[in-house]
Amino acid sequence: MIHINWLRSGLAGLQWLFFLFTNTVVIPITVGAAFALPQDKIQFLIQCSFVLTGLACAAQAGFGHKRAVMEGQSGLWWGVILSLATAAPSLGISLTELGGSLAVGILISGAITILIGLCGLAKPLSKLFTPGVMAVFMFLLACRLNIIFLEGMLGISSGSSAEDKVIQPLIFLLAAAVAIFVVILSVKARPVIGQYALLIGILGGWVLHTLIFGSTSDASNAGTAGTDWFPLGAPSDGLNAGVVTIAIITGLINTSNTFGALKGTDQLYERETSSNQYKRSFTISGVLAMISGLLGLVPYAPYVSSIGFLQQTRIRDRMPLVTGGLLFAAIGLVPSISNVLTTLPLSIGSAVLFVTYLRLLGSSLQYFGRIDMNAANLYRTAAPLFTGIIVMGLPSDVFVSLPPLLRPLLGNGLLVGILLALLLNQVLSSSPRSRLSPRMNTKGEQP
Repeated sequence: MIHINWLRSGLAGLQWLFFLFTNTVVIPITVGAAFALPQDKIQFLIQCSFVLTGLACAAQAGFGHKRAVMEGQSGLWWGVILSLATAAPSLGISLTELGGSLAVGILISGAITILIGLCGLAKPLSKLFTPGVMAVFMFLLACRLNIIFLEGMLGISSGSSAEDKVIQPLIFLLAAAVAIFVVILSVKARPVIGQYALLIGILGGWVLHTLIFGSTSDASNAGTAGTDWFPLGAPSDGLNAGVVTIAIITGLINTSNTFGALKGTDQLYERETSSNQYKRSFTISGVLAMISGLLGLVPYAPYVSSIGFLQQTRIRDRMPLVTGGLLFAAIGLVPSISNVLTTLPLSIGSAVLFVTYLRLLGSSLQYFGRIDMNAANLYRTAAPLFTGIIVMGLPSDVFVSLPPLLRPLLGNGLLVGILLALLLNQVLSSSPRSRLSPRMNTKGEQP
């Protein structure tokens, strides 16, 4: 019986390893490409991402909130960082200045997150993130990230040359085929196979891409990455107050992931998240954010998508997550494996994640389902939702007439929509008819 339990725990840990890999591997590659980093620095980001993500999951499961919830690089932060990198030239900001400014803002936001945890401010802060705000947040996050993924599937990179901005039809056809295959496998295959659909899609698409288009880089020439503080840009390269402000605001909004993930698992664990669990979770996330700022990584948060993973596997024990996390960290310490992973085609990774984050629509609709759509609630959800989408669709050049301090903030549709949702929620909350319907729980999904 003991051997059987260890075998089940090991297999469950392997499942977590696959889940961590598919949710992490594309993030440092896309960030490195957006900042035009050389191959050795992208490898450094990948190795650090693997090690820190694995240790983060083990720390949260063992000492933080003590639940089987992945701690990973935040999708909100990821979208904001890539949006700023894309808009930087039109905003008159160099990539090194952007990287240095982000590092300072991330360090400050990490310190604030630690204070939120240590001072017990999580409970009062959670009241700001009503179902209406969370609905807007989930929907706009899905829009922002899936725009990035669709561009990757189309073969559109973040480079500055004309060729980087042109659709590559053959690359898109392969990426679209991979996306369709992952959807069919997830929906039609048996659960024992369907739960590995993302991994199968990445590996299969990677092989096909290599056979058709050749390798994307020469992994054998990538040496062992050394420690390199501020790889995206150092604070000494210049600071932009607007970018620092956006980073601090993003850090505060990023707390919504913690509330969504932990509240969403209350039903699975049959008890509400305690104040001490929030304190420990926020403190660890804040420490991870400060480390991320030093290493040029996307800051961390609990993944709401862990809820769907737990429901599918029906394994709530923490030990498999700890096992998978430690294995993931070990992979990051082996340069030969990390070197190979730098050759993952962005179009294939984008196709798989495009499928994954389509599920954010369901999370958003669940939050919308908890709202009594009277006049007040209609306006305070529709206004930020449409405003955010419209701002996302505007070319970055239209914001050059704004003061430099406001360009990065007002030019980001995701942040504009969420901030407007928070503002209108407070302004219209006094309406006697703006109460939320009590139906439906807080289940949702986040990368």
